[in-house]
Amino acid sequence: MLPGNKDAHSKSVDWKGQPMKRLHVSVGVTDLEHSVEFYTTLFDAKPTVRKPGYAKWMLDDPRVNFVLDSRGCREGVDHLGIQVDDDAELEGMTRQLAQAEAPLIEQSSAECCYSKSDKTWSLDPVGVRWEVFHTHDDLAWYGADTHPLHAPLGDTKDGCCGVTSSVEAE
Repeated sequence: MLPGNKDAHSKSVDWKGQPMKRLHVSVGVTDLEHSVEFYTTLFDAKPTVRKPGYAKWMLDDPRVNFVLDSRGCREGVDHLGIQVDDDAELEGMTRQLAQAEAPLIEQSSAECCYSKSDKTWSLDPVGVRWEVFHTHDDLAWYGADTHPLHAPLGDTKDGCCGVTSSVEAE
């Protein structure tokens, strides 16, 4: 494992021994290689996961799941999220989104971005897409993840996870 990186399923705890959530940032790029070079330098670490059209850093400092995706994403920040370590945390975060009166779409066993996860999608008051998710497994294929909150209203281009059928890893 590379310095600063964690495997996709490692757990961290705070000073009280409580599980720590991980911020997720998904950025759409057109020149993946150039972007990987930039972020490798910025983070001083190589990607934890590197697949065709996709790179992911699982960093502890800052504690972030940072993704670059060139598979149909619009350029720039595609969506934000919070990665949790178990189903109870996912249920708690989903309750918090519901209390915020945010629109919710829940997905079980979603296959997207080379991972299998349970997710809840939402929009903040200005339309920023958020996902709260618990990853259960890695996949050898990109996967599919389509639902109405993932593409912004009026945008005909799907977001990063807008692939409509499983795509085998190249």
